[in-house]
Amino acid sequence: MVSAGISSSTFHTYKTPVTHLTLAMNEMASHSFFLLLPMSLAVHATLNLAQAKHCFIEAIYSFGDSIADTGNLLHEGAAGLFAPIGSLPYGQTLKKATGRCSDGLLMIDFFALNLNLPFISPYLDKSSNFESGVNFAVAGSTALDSSFFVQRSIYTPVTNSPLGVQLEWFKTHLNSTCSSPTECARKLERALILMGEIGGNDYNNAFFQGRTIADVKSFVPLVVQRIISAAEEVIDLGAAQLVVPGNFPIGCAPSYLTMFTSVKAAAYDADNCLKDFNSFAVYHNDHLQAALEGLRRAHPRVTIMYADYYQAFVYLLNHAADLGFDEGSLHKACCGAGGPYNFNIKLMCGLPGTETCTEPSKYVSWDGIHLTQEAYRVMAQSLIMQGFAYPNNHFQEQWKC
Repeated sequence: MVSAGISSSTFHTYKTPVTHLTLAMNEMASHSFFLLLPMSLAVHATLNLAQAKHCFIEAIYSFGDSIADTGNLLHEGAAGLFAPIGSLPYGQTLKKATGRCSDGLLMIDFFALNLNLPFISPYLDKSSNFESGVNFAVAGSTALDSSFFVQRSIYTPVTNSPLGVQLEWFKTHLNSTCSSPTECARKLERALILMGEIGGNDYNNAFFQGRTIADVKSFVPLVVQRIISAAEEVIDLGAAQLVVPGNFPIGCAPSYLTMFTSVKAAAYDADNCLKDFNSFAVYHNDHLQAALEGLRRAHPRVTIMYADYYQAFVYLLNHAADLGFDEGSLHKACCGAGGPYNFNIKLMCGLPGTETCTEPSKYVSWDGIHLTQEAYRVMAQSLIMQGFAYPNNHFQEQWKC
C-alpha cells in the first residue's frame, strides 16, 4: 500500500538488464515491491533502463554494514551468525540467496530502482559491471578499526572489513578507473555517496557482550568522528552528493527486546520498545547530526544530507496497519527459533531448528536484526518522499529524473 499524499506522477516503471536478480524477480512478479509503485502496478512492471528517464544521479557508491551489503560478506566467506545468508530462507522472496541480510531487497536496491540504475554490485564480485557504482558495504562491519575493540576485549565476530578498509577499496577502485584526480572528481560529481548506516555494530557487539549503556556512550564521539572523517575523505576525492544515515531505534529490534527484556513496564515506551536503548540511539544520532552541521559549514558547495532512519522506522511502526503489516507481529522476527520475539542469538535464522513465516511482507523484522524487503521498501519510500532526509529540498533535487 502506498502512503497517502504521494502523487501518481511520481511512480515510475523500470526495466533493467537481465541479471541473476532480474530473473528471480520475474519469477516473483506477483510479490514485487518496487519503490513508489502501487502494488497493482508493480505486478506488471517491466524494467528497461535504456528507455528510462535520465536522472541527476548517475552512480551510487555505498559504504556500511549489513543494512546495505549486497554480497561482499558472502564473497569474503560468511561465518558465525551470518553463515546462513548464502542460502535460503535468506533471499526467499527473490527465490535466490544473494548475500543480502533479508528475504529480498534492501534500501539501497530501492534507491537504485528509483534512480533508474541497475542494482549496485558488491566490490568483491570482480565479475560485476561497476559503471553505475560500487557497493563496498560488508555485513558485520564497524566504523572503528578492530584495534579499538581488541584493546577493550570486545570480540568482532563477523568481518575485519571496517569503514577504513572499505575506503581503501574505494580508492583502489578509483585508481583503476580514473586516469587522473580530475577525472575521478568529474566521475564523482553526479554520484551519490551512501555513507552508512555504519556504527551500529560498534555498539551491538559491545551491548551483546555485556557492556553497559554508560560504557558504550563513550564510543559515540569516536564513532561519529570516524564517519565524518570518512565523509571528508570522499569529499576530498571529488564527491559532491552525500547521504549519511543515522541509527535505527535499536530498542525496537527483536534481538534487543529478547536479550534485554525487563519485567518493569516503565522500561518500555508506547511502541513497546526499550526506552534506554532507543535513547542511546538518539544520543548517537544527535551527535552525528551536530557533526554534519560542521561538515556542511566546511564544505558549503557539497550536498550533505542526513537520512533519519530512526524517525522513518518509528513512522513505519505507527502506521503499520495502513502500510499492510501485521500489528501483532511488529516486534517478532519472521524467521527465528520461537519465543516472544521469535529470536535466539544462538539459533539464528536459517539454522536447523528455525522456521520462517509464510508472509514476510506482513513482518517488519526478518531475522530479529535485519528488516524484511517490504519494511526496507517502506523505509526507502519514507526517506525519498516523506521528509525523513534533511535538508529535504536537496534530497528531492538529487532524486530528480
